[in-house]
Amino acid sequence: MNIRCLIIDDEPLAQRVIERYAENVPFLEIIQKCNSAVEAIDVLHNREVDLLFLDINMPRLSGMDFLKTLKNPPLVIITTAYAEFAIQGYELDVVDYLMKPFAFDRFYKAIQKAEELIRGKDQRHFETREAEKQDDTFIFIKSSKKTYKVNLDEILYIEALGDYVKIFTTEKMIISYQSMKNIETLLPSSAFPRIHKSFIIALSRIDLIEGNHVKIKDRLIPIGTNYKSDFDRMIRSI
Repeated sequence: MNIRCLIIDDEPLAQRVIERYAENVPFLEIIQKCNSAVEAIDVLHNREVDLLFLDINMPRLSGMDFLKTLKNPPLVIITTAYAEFAIQGYELDVVDYLMKPFAFDRFYKAIQKAEELIRGKDQRHFETREAEKQDDTFIFIKSSKKTYKVNLDEILYIEALGDYVKIFTTEKMIISYQSMKNIETLLPSSAFPRIHKSFIIALSRIDLIEGNHVKIKDRLIPIGTNYKSDFDRMIRSI
């Protein structure tokens, strides 16, 4: 699998150097080049990116400030002429910090670090998905003095209600005294994503996605701003 890369640098020469180096690494795919961090925001909203080559000193929004705005950033390799930002970069968990001008061997060393992290992440994701496939097909939900057996394939969505949750199924609605965080741990995340602070939905039960809402049966459920990018990424991956 290729590692999808985005170059963010306002210097055309610097972009060309990275692009030329990447051509010599078979598993690197440069999907786009951006002249500013502001331009890159739109790309990250619409395309899958595994690795950023990020300059620091850019107009309007610096590389560091841009990185701080990202909720779930891809891996990042800083490419800059400014050594004084190195400590700050590592505090933001960048993979490596390349000082311009850098040679191909130094570039490749940084790429090897990124590749190791990405391959490890993919393996962990695969193991998680395999574990989720082995999950039971039902859960037990306590409601008042009763305990219900709820088949996962009958759940439509779950709504928070203060210290309680309302579980809507094809047959009934169950109110249970527990937090959304706790109910999340009982459900496989690949089938039951949380799309709002107050809603978990059954992915298989979605009838329609329109704008910032999903429709399940007759209910329009909002997609929260903080959950939208992860939900969109999940939908694109199916």
